[in-house]
Amino acid sequence: MRDSLDDLRHDLQRRLHDIRSRAEALSPLDIHVRMDAIRGEADRAGLHAMEGLARMSAQLALLPGCRVATRACLDHASDAIGAASPAERQAVLAAVALRLN
Repeated sequence: MRDSLDDLRHDLQRRLHDIRSRAEALSPLDIHVRMDAIRGEADRAGLHAMEGLARMSAQLALLPGCRVATRACLDHASDAIGAASPAERQAVLAAVALRLN
């Protein structure tokens, strides 16, 4: 089970890196779709912090000014992927919210 979770984390990191490196060229809808797919994977794996961050990113991507907000979410993705508890999820989401205000 541990190996499959590590493989999933590696895959999510790869996908997030792809979004981060291409963010300027992707449309807001494209970012939304990609982040929602990541959200679904994270949810199924029980990666609660990553699921919450991906949900927030997907929603923010569709709002005006999405580039700044999306970048803030992506900057915290590594922390979210490594988080193991609901408290860590809240900490990651709070860090993003603080950065956006």
